[in-house]
Parts: sequence; structure tokens; C-alpha cells
Amino acid sequence: MRRRDVAWSGVDADSHEICRLEVSDSGVVASGSISGPSVSCTYSVTTTPDWQFRSLTLNSHERELQVDFDGVRWCVNHEERSDLADATEVDLSVSPFSNTLPIRRLALAPGDRADILTAYVTVPDLVVTTDPQRYTRLSEDEYLYESRDSDFSRTISVDADGLVVTYPGLFQQEATSI
Repeated sequence: MRRRDVAWSGVDADSHEICRLEVSDSGVVASGSISGPSVSCTYSVTTTPDWQFRSLTLNSHERELQVDFDGVRWCVNHEERSDLADATEVDLSVSPFSNTLPIRRLALAPGDRADILTAYVTVPDLVVTTDPQRYTRLSEDEYLYESRDSDFSRTISVDADGLVVTYPGLFQQEATSI
């Protein structure tokens, strides 16, 4: 098992996130807490060994959200959500960790791009909707993230583990330890 802690500062939202990743032959578990003036939540994300999303448990303001994906069906709070059928990832509005899931799963070569659909979770209201996105790998440590239903885009830098180092205007990695 490999364990790693990472911390991010939210630039725009003035938040602080601490995330612990535990990587083993059976998959990845990421457990985090985010705090700030407008957000307070904890989360746990599980994936397969190849970084395919499987579950999210999120607690915010004494409310819990459960999102599960078995590779075919999506369920939100134990109710099947057919509107998410084409989604491949989960995306937390308040965490740069979400970007690691497609970056690791897609394993794009520099110059390659992929369009994905996410199950986008807004915090603190805990609403889950679809969000079309595009990732283009620009170099070994840079990706162009583009929203496919708005004009939002950012060039994000990542470390060797695919964790966001800088997400201009939104997040900045504080420190890591292994």
C-alpha cells in the first residue's frame, strides 16, 4: 500500500483541503476534508485500481450524499439516475482532487485529448448533474481543462501522481508528504 497526503488552498473560495490517498492493489481510497467561510465538508472517494470511479460519500452541513457507479448504473442516495448513464467520473465542485480521476484513468499521451461526461456535485447544496468536459494533455505535467458547455477553460499543472499543483484562479497545492 502507498499512502500520500496532499493539501490545497482554494484561491477564489478561500478554502483549505486536506486529502489522504491510499493506493493498493484493490484500488484507491481518497478521504478529504474541506473548510472555509462558504464550505465545510468531508468526503471519501473509492476507485478501481485503474482509477475508475466507484463511490463517493460526502457530508456537508449535517447532510450526506452517496453517489455510486458500478461501471454501468449510477445511483444517488440509493436511487438509480439514468440521466447520468453516460458519465464516467464524479466531479466535486470544491475539490481539485476530482481532476485526478480522469487524468489517471485516461492516461493521455502529450497531444492527446478526451471528451468525458461527469456526475458534477455542487457543494454545499449536494445537487448532482451532468457536466461535459474535455482534457487535453499539453506536456508531461500540464493539461488543458475545458468545459464543453461554457467558455471556461484552464491550463492546470499536475505532479507525477496526477494531482493538481496549480489550477489558476481556483486551487494551489500547499504541501505533500509521502
